[in-house]
Amino acid sequence: MKILVINAGSSSIKLALYTWSDLNCIAKGLVDFGVGERSAEISLQYHDGVSKNRVPAASYREGLLSALQFLKNAGVIGSDTEIYAMAHRLIHGGETLREPVVINEEVKKIIRSFRPLAPLHIPAGLEAIEAAESLFPWAVQTGVFDTGFFADIPPAAYLYPVPYEWYEKWGIRRFGYHGTSHQYACERAAEMLGRDLSSLRLITCHLGQGSSASAIQGGKAVTNTMGFTPLEGFMMGTRSGTVDPGIITYVQKHYKLTVEEVEEILHKRSGLLGVSGVSGDYRQVYDAAKAGNSRAKLALEMYAYRVRAMLGALAVTMGGVDALVFTGGIGENARELRADICRGLECLRLHLDPERNAHASPDAEISAPTSPGKILVIHSREDYILARAAKRLVEKREKSEVASVKASEK
Repeated sequence: MKILVINAGSSSIKLALYTWSDLNCIAKGLVDFGVGERSAEISLQYHDGVSKNRVPAASYREGLLSALQFLKNAGVIGSDTEIYAMAHRLIHGGETLREPVVINEEVKKIIRSFRPLAPLHIPAGLEAIEAAESLFPWAVQTGVFDTGFFADIPPAAYLYPVPYEWYEKWGIRRFGYHGTSHQYACERAAEMLGRDLSSLRLITCHLGQGSSASAIQGGKAVTNTMGFTPLEGFMMGTRSGTVDPGIITYVQKHYKLTVEEVEEILHKRSGLLGVSGVSGDYRQVYDAAKAGNSRAKLALEMYAYRVRAMLGALAVTMGGVDALVFTGGIGENARELRADICRGLECLRLHLDPERNAHASPDAEISAPTSPGKILVIHSREDYILARAAKRLVEKREKSEVASVKASEK
């Protein structure tokens, strides 16, 4: 028996295949629909190597079907029916869907209601669910919500200083995102430090195309830098992050920008791209800065400054920090950025070891041996959190069914 993990984005699907018994990842894949009209590029990593092929695929269903065939051709699975459960990463559960769930029609209806909060991600997630239901009707479909890890942050952290009626009537509040990444990072950090998670004050810093950080105390999220939407917080690849709300009304009034235009600018034409004028890809901006591009250099300085400032704010919410964790594609690989961010964090008792940082590959400690607070680099394994949740849900449901049958026989 196996668990297929699905992380559906607006133009791609990330896949991971786990064994049921020991939750071992035996294959990973990407179905990229951004390579051409009515086609997709499928990349797979498995025990015997890597394969990459371009196939006809105009929908998530066709993409999943092709990926499944590749897995069978590679000998990773023998039959479709080996897939016993499927785990979907879903960006938003609101205040209603706080825990991992078995997906049914009622759950899908609730997810659809959150579409205005994540107009790119939610339709993609629903399409992936329906494709999976069609292709694997025997499999249990489960969902884990990005917002779920932050379900218990206190009102003082999740409410905004706007009329309280906005929360009561419209549900305006901080939700937080990248929950599965932050959850794995804090659990793995406790393992690496040899400490009980309940005793730790951690800051987990997920840096990727989308970025956020979380304060985690005793294994529970205190807050997250993202807010009502994934636009708040850090400067990102193409997203602005936190800006003065007065700027938005100012440009609308004086320069006649529409709501849609401002929204598109803040989500897709800001961040590293907006400042550098080069790209929203950190690597390309870094290369441009090294080549002497002053705006690219400024973009990187702003990025590090804004991350560093917010990490300080997170630390004081817990009265200090025992460890800082870098994770996500940029956090794991951009050693120069990690160094820039950590410059100035000595006041938080976090001292970077330049040599360790320069040669680190996840999972690793990069703090100085004498540093009271530790700095770690941890490979993001959101898919593991999803697979584990799916297994627990299915086992719980099966136990409940057995108990129900026994009760009916009495």
